[in-house]
Amino acid sequence: MNVFYNREGIGDVLLVSFKPVAAEERAFAKQGDVVRIFSERSGETVGYNIFSASSYHPFSGSGPLDVNEELVGVINDILAKNGFNEPIEADLSPKFVVGYVKEKEKHPNADKLSVCQVDVGDEVLQIVCGAPNVAAGQKVVVAKIGAVMPSGLVIQESELRGVRSSGMICSARELGLPNAPQEKGILVLSDEYKVGQPFTM
Repeated sequence: MNVFYNREGIGDVLLVSFKPVAAEERAFAKQGDVVRIFSERSGETVGYNIFSASSYHPFSGSGPLDVNEELVGVINDILAKNGFNEPIEADLSPKFVVGYVKEKEKHPNADKLSVCQVDVGDEVLQIVCGAPNVAAGQKVVVAKIGAVMPSGLVIQESELRGVRSSGMICSARELGLPNAPQEKGILVLSDEYKVGQPFTM
């Protein structure tokens, strides 16, 4: 679940997004100040647009908001006031974590891509990576599914040249870190970082 608010950019609207859906499959249902966005094919809710958001809560910010229990409670209260009685639940686990590259293999269909098996503490993720400096044995920053990059990009499950990829191994520039090198390459962490720990920017 990702939540965005940018009053200057898009007006007094809170955008709540659960998962992407193709534009031709998207359908809408409006009640009060809330528009429910859902898949016409499956009926599954994929997001909400909450208009006049500041009349319910003093939202601030100019991009993605930190999703925590308090924000989820506020959104559920707004939905209920507008006749939507199915409360939302959110995965509040950290989306940027320290990973350990256990294995790296050449991508079978792309010379400049590698297929990595990355331990993030509670699971091992397969991530396709295009960085020239990625190698087995490194500690790296992993953006998990649902992470919102500083650029606004939302990390999604994907398939790159026929190989599934579940996350992204990040460079310092992609993380928006100060004095990040401009050349292409992932950020390699020192051994003092613990696998699975949240990475804060």
